[in-house]
Amino acid sequence: MSAGCGPDAEAVTRGLGFDCHDVSPWLSVRAPWAEAHWTMPLLELLVLGGAVFALVHAVRRHRQGDSTNLALWCASLVYLFVIEPPLYFPEWFGLERQYGFIFAHNRFTVQFMWDRLPLYIVAFYPMISQLGYELVRSLGIFRARGALIGSVAVAFACQVFYEVFDQLGPRLKWWAWNDNNRIVNHPALDSVPMTSMLLFASVSMGAMTYLVVRLASGARRGWSLAARIGLAGVLTPPSMAIAGLPSSLLDGNVTAQAWVLAVELALLWLAGIWIFVRYGRPEEPLAPFARFYPAIYLGGMAVFWIGGVVENGTSTGSGLYALACFVAAGLMLTALYRVRRAAPATV
Repeated sequence: MSAGCGPDAEAVTRGLGFDCHDVSPWLSVRAPWAEAHWTMPLLELLVLGGAVFALVHAVRRHRQGDSTNLALWCASLVYLFVIEPPLYFPEWFGLERQYGFIFAHNRFTVQFMWDRLPLYIVAFYPMISQLGYELVRSLGIFRARGALIGSVAVAFACQVFYEVFDQLGPRLKWWAWNDNNRIVNHPALDSVPMTSMLLFASVSMGAMTYLVVRLASGARRGWSLAARIGLAGVLTPPSMAIAGLPSSLLDGNVTAQAWVLAVELALLWLAGIWIFVRYGRPEEPLAPFARFYPAIYLGGMAVFWIGGVVENGTSTGSGLYALACFVAAGLMLTALYRVRRAAPATV
């Protein structure tokens, strides 16, 4: 038997079209054209390309004397390797009763850890954190209001750009949630757990950005910078637990939990809209990453939403919520492009 392939995992993976017993414990490599849905290799290209683009941009800014982008890119990977293994294999960490089996990814081109961790997910963390941070930085919000308000704006930016992906994934079988898991996966907005929407899409990104800005911005290189990056990544999961405390106190009452999480999400939207409207004023030319990649990412997700064929019985996210996120993200990009056209682009 493969690690973590219990009855729930068997049922979920078979719904995705494969058997979780028939996996490699370390690394699996497949042909892109052999994947289950035509969107899957394109998704990998979109996300992996974005992560590489973000890294190139971060290195350039580091060479210019600002290490924040590079620190955030690296802290995202630290956070990934802290948070993902307990979610994939809670039984290894004595957390099976707290988490249970949560979800499974479909089979992508490159995957690790008994096919639980696709390479594109590794790339997704630094890509989305850089997208949110660079969008907010380019709009001058960090300069105008500092680390805390800027990080709230990052949390909101990541919410809208992440959720156009998060609400779509189950529909196209990029992954599947375990609907039998009443501990973590409920309450849900259609097929997407509301804790995922709040904690993973927003709280983690905002908290990590704040920690990086406060801890790593004073260090330029060497072990001091590496230690601060590691600390920011390790401290991000506890911040998620704090934000999830109000709903966890109502454990067992799914309706009450849904209301609490909905209120928290509504407050994030209100705060984010106010910050972007009040302080989103571009003051410098856009770097290539900020100018091109957020629009490419959003356009790619729009193609997947419009062109992805839904099979009968496939779980779907909320199209209305995704539409609201598309609108908000589009308005952010509209604000972002209000930059002096005559000035030369920066790195």
